[in-house]
Amino acid sequence: MTNVATQAEAGLTFHPMDQFVVKPLFGDGAVHWYTPTNATLWLGLTLLAIVALLVFGTRGRAIIPSRAQSIAEMMYGMIHKMVEDVTGKEGLRYFPYIMTLFSFIVFANFLALLPKSFSPTSQIAVTAVLALMVFLGVTILGFVKNGASFLGLFWVNSAPLALRPVLAVIELISYFVRPVSHSIRLAGNIMAGHAVLKVFAAFGAMLVISPLIGVLVTPLSILGITGIFALEVLVALIQAYVFTILTCVYLKDALHPSH
Repeated sequence: MTNVATQAEAGLTFHPMDQFVVKPLFGDGAVHWYTPTNATLWLGLTLLAIVALLVFGTRGRAIIPSRAQSIAEMMYGMIHKMVEDVTGKEGLRYFPYIMTLFSFIVFANFLALLPKSFSPTSQIAVTAVLALMVFLGVTILGFVKNGASFLGLFWVNSAPLALRPVLAVIELISYFVRPVSHSIRLAGNIMAGHAVLKVFAAFGAMLVISPLIGVLVTPLSILGITGIFALEVLVALIQAYVFTILTCVYLKDALHPSH
């Protein structure tokens, strides 16, 4: 206990998971469903950033596009092609929803890389809602479009007859696990990256706390922060892409359930 207290007085203690705590914006009271928090603030900023790029950034519709228009058009073209390639022409009617999903996740991920920011996509409550919306949406769509034949998704006709019931149970379990893996993959990757950044940042302050040790540790910490931050920029885009393409795959199963 004495050692811990000494470290705390010296400023050596740090809590990398504190950045994920949902806190009220005003005061220190309990958080209720109506309480403005850091989470709602950054969700709002994410929405404003999306509107700024996709609405105001493209309203000129210039033949020679600005940077904002180029980025918006590139996003639109990439997701449109993804939906068409994975789900076919029939899936394009659901493109607006998938484009909205990608835009929200990628903007939330990138804004969370700003200093003193909060990452909504590191919260399982947020990613679980996104994943459940996809899961329930494609399941309902599958039954509406195909009726009972949607259950053919779980029946592997190409397998030997004796194995088909066993495979059907496995397919059924894997189907209901989809929203779990869909949500945890995104939240886990974002949370892990931000926690590692916080750890390297804490060692970066060693030069102020203990100059003798800091001369060796701080330069390595700065190199680590630079490398991890560059990796997190890539992860922010990749995780948005992975979430979106998996949504397209699940949509394809709903539209074309034959195994």
